[in-house]
Amino acid sequence: MFIPRRKIILTGYRATGKTLVGLMLAQSLNLDFLDLDEMLEIRAGQPISQLVARQGWEQFRLLERDLLGEMLCRKDVVISTGGGAILQQEIWNLLRQTGLTVWLTADIETICRRLAADTNSTSQRPTLTGSDIYTEVAQVLAEREPLYKKGSHLTVDTSNKTAGEIVHLIELALGDDAFLCAVEASLPNDPIFC
Repeated sequence: MFIPRRKIILTGYRATGKTLVGLMLAQSLNLDFLDLDEMLEIRAGQPISQLVARQGWEQFRLLERDLLGEMLCRKDVVISTGGGAILQQEIWNLLRQTGLTVWLTADIETICRRLAADTNSTSQRPTLTGSDIYTEVAQVLAEREPLYKKGSHLTVDTSNKTAGEIVHLIELALGDDAFLCAVEASLPNDPIFC
C-alpha cells in the first residue's frame, strides 16, 4: 500500500545530505529514522570500508539487498539509503511502491567539496572505481543518474541549500495532494501488501 506521508526513502549519491536531511525530516514528521549504511555496519560488525576490503563490493551489495528487502513493510519511517542502493533495481522498484522516494542531487563540484571536507569520508566511503575523486564522481553519477531519476518520485537539488531548506521542500511535496495523487496514479495497480 502506498503511504507517502508515513514512509520516505532518500536516495542519491554520496555526500548529497541523505543522513542529515533524513534525521531532520524524521524529527520534523515524528517518524523513526533508519540509516541503512549504519545498520549494515552494525550487522557486519565492521565499517563498510573494511567489509569491502575483506569481502568485496559483491558481498556488500548482497547485504544491502537483504536490508532493503526488510524495508518493504516498514512504516512510519524515514530511510536513508546508501548511494548505490538504487542499483538493487528489483527491490528498489518494490520499495518505491511503499513510500515516497526522494532523490537528493548535487553537482559534481559540490559533491567533491563535501567529500574532501568530510574527515570520515575515506573510512566510511571506500573508492568505487580506484580513480581520483572527481573522475570517480563523474563516472559513477553518469551511470546512476538514469536509475535515480527513474526510481524517484521527487528530486531535490541540495547543492546550494541547507539541510533545513531541503527538509522544507520535501515537506511541501508531502503536503501537496495533487503531487501525491499523481505519484500514486503512476504506480502499478497491484500494490504490495504488508
